[in-house]
Amino acid sequence: MRLPHALLASLFLAQCALGEIPVHRFSETPHSYWTQQPVDAFSQWLGKMRAGQAVLEGRDEKTQLRSLLKVFGISESSQLLVYSATSLQSGLILPSNPRALYFNEEVYVGYVPGGRFEVSAIDPVLGPVFYLFRPSADGRPEAARSERCMNCHAGRTSWGVPGFVAESVIATAGSGASLDGFRRELAGHTIPLSERLGGWHVTGAHEHGEHLGNILGDSEGGSYKRILNPPGTRFAWERYPVQTSDLFAHLLLEHQIGFHNLITLSVYRTRDALAAGGGTVRAEDQAALDEIAWRLVRYLLFANEAALPEGGLKPDPVLQRAFFDRRLVGSSGASLRDLDLKAKLFRYRCSYMIYTRGFAALPPEMKQRVLKGLSIALREDGAPAEFGYLPLAEKRAIRSILRETHVLP
Repeated sequence: MRLPHALLASLFLAQCALGEIPVHRFSETPHSYWTQQPVDAFSQWLGKMRAGQAVLEGRDEKTQLRSLLKVFGISESSQLLVYSATSLQSGLILPSNPRALYFNEEVYVGYVPGGRFEVSAIDPVLGPVFYLFRPSADGRPEAARSERCMNCHAGRTSWGVPGFVAESVIATAGSGASLDGFRRELAGHTIPLSERLGGWHVTGAHEHGEHLGNILGDSEGGSYKRILNPPGTRFAWERYPVQTSDLFAHLLLEHQIGFHNLITLSVYRTRDALAAGGGTVRAEDQAALDEIAWRLVRYLLFANEAALPEGGLKPDPVLQRAFFDRRLVGSSGASLRDLDLKAKLFRYRCSYMIYTRGFAALPPEMKQRVLKGLSIALREDGAPAEFGYLPLAEKRAIRSILRETHVLP
């Protein structure tokens, strides 16, 4: 017997009360984060480099940085500058020496002038894997996985599994230390812009706006006063590949780290459930996996997306072109990378991150739940009311794109 759409949706939602899956630490079996050989893009390149089949161009750190970005197809225009001392190299990060971040969907590169390169690459089984290395004269650096990164990158923001953090703080001018903090233990596109970007530079049309970027703090009578920190006034742009830290790049980064954290949670909790059930998911663990899958469905469809700045978004043209260059289209010519930039970031509110290796490699027990949830959420009749923010025409377009690009049957 075929159940009505509305009943199917209610049955799926009824299973979404969080259960109690026995949870193993990420370093323990069945996860074995430190002992399992990663297969992320950076580890694969390291293997080639050690075999003499790859090398970074140039002898100075800036040239080698550009070569590293080129290896992984990362646009220099994705550059973001952060001047709060909130990373492993905090002793080098200052308003006069910001840390730069560059990224695509699979690899994230950090660069502090005079310091070490940082790489976070996404492994479909382990989640983000973190590496540190110094530029080398011969272009063959010896990179090592960093255990110290996990002091911050496996905390509450990512539910105790390897993940990403984007701090928002008011930093001091002298040391970059934090005077105040915002959106603690949160990541993703639902956070209001007014709570984001503290300690980060923002360039272009939105250098001044409804965010905490480009601001420093000065202690005053047990509190602090805010002072402006315009990009390029306390540091030399020449130390970086480009002269941007664009708001569009900030919004993409925030969306992506929220996605990665949920994907990694999904993988680890599914593995926990399978371990507890000897290879199958026990009845008592079904609801917990359903709840995580539903969270991911909502995130993929931009539920509760934070509002864009008044007047919309005006991206750096070079960055926008680089983002479009990675469009995946079906027969209709529409893409999940098509932009709106007025009331919402994307024209079709389903994440382009659904095409990443991390999503493709979800365990079947989780992926089936997510695809089922997407099908329910995108129905024209009988879809849960929480997806009422998606007009019928947009739902049809999203379904069409996902079918044309072989995500949905």
